[in-house]
Amino acid sequence: MASINCKGHLIDLTSPKVMGILNLTPDSFYDGGKYKSDKAFLLQTEKMLTEGATFIDVGAYSSRPGAKHISEEEELSRLIPVLNIILEKFPEIIISVDTFRSEIAKKSIAIGASLINDISAGSLDSKMFLTIAKLQVPYIMMHMKGTPQNMQQNVTYNDLIKDIIFYFSKKINELRVLGINDLILDVGFGFSKTLDQNYELLNNLNLFKTLDLPILTGLSRKSMLFKQLAITPKEALNATTIANTIALQQGSNILRVHDVKEAMETIKILEKIN
Repeated sequence: MASINCKGHLIDLTSPKVMGILNLTPDSFYDGGKYKSDKAFLLQTEKMLTEGATFIDVGAYSSRPGAKHISEEEELSRLIPVLNIILEKFPEIIISVDTFRSEIAKKSIAIGASLINDISAGSLDSKMFLTIAKLQVPYIMMHMKGTPQNMQQNVTYNDLIKDIIFYFSKKINELRVLGINDLILDVGFGFSKTLDQNYELLNNLNLFKTLDLPILTGLSRKSMLFKQLAITPKEALNATTIANTIALQQGSNILRVHDVKEAMETIKILEKIN
C-alpha cells in the first residue's frame, strides 16, 4: 500500500516521509514542558513544517515508561485549544493525534486533525476501531503489551518477531472487517521491549513488510539509543540519525522524530544512493 488518504489528499509513501513530534505534555522524556505558550507551539510547528515534515503528531498524554496516567478531561483540555490555534494558523496542515481514547479521536478529527496514532492499537479502548471505521481516517497502530504504566514488566515473548507479526495480523483482520482502508504499523520501539529486543526489531524491521502496510518508525532520542551509549536524550541526535538510517534501509515509510531537518537529510542522502 503506497499511499494514504488524508482529508482528500493522497500522501505517497513510496518516498519516505517525516512526522514531527509536538508534545503538549509536561512530562515527556525529551521535550516535556518545553512549549508553554501558544506562540511556542506555533513557532515549533512552523519550524517543523519549514524543515519538511509532512505530518505533525500532536500528543497530550505522556506514554513514556511509568508516566503518570491522566484523565480524558485533562488530555482534552491540553489538546483541543492547541489544535485549534495550529489549524487556524496552518489550515492545510496534516495533523496526527497521538491518543488511545476514541472520544478524543472523534473530537480531534471533528476540528480538523487527519490521522489517529494509537499506541495501544485499540487495546485500551474497545470503541476505538468502530470509531475509526466511522471516521474513515488513516490509523496508526502500535504494538505494546499492557499500559504505559506497566509495559516494561511485559517483555516476555515466545518469538519476538513472530509474536508481533501475529499481533498485527489479528488487528489488521479486525480492522479490515470494519472497512478501514488506511492502516500504518508501528512496531513500538521502547514499548514492552528490552534494550536487546529493540535492536532485534530494528535489525528485522523489513520482515514486517510481509503485512503489506506502510511502517512508521519512532526511534527519536529513545532510551534504546541513549542508554546503549551512556548519554542523555539531549545528546542522542547523532544516534537517532544512525538508527533512522537503518530503519529506512529496512523499509520504513515514515520517521516520527523530534528533529525534522536531520531526518529529512537522512532521507535525501539515502534516496540519492537508491
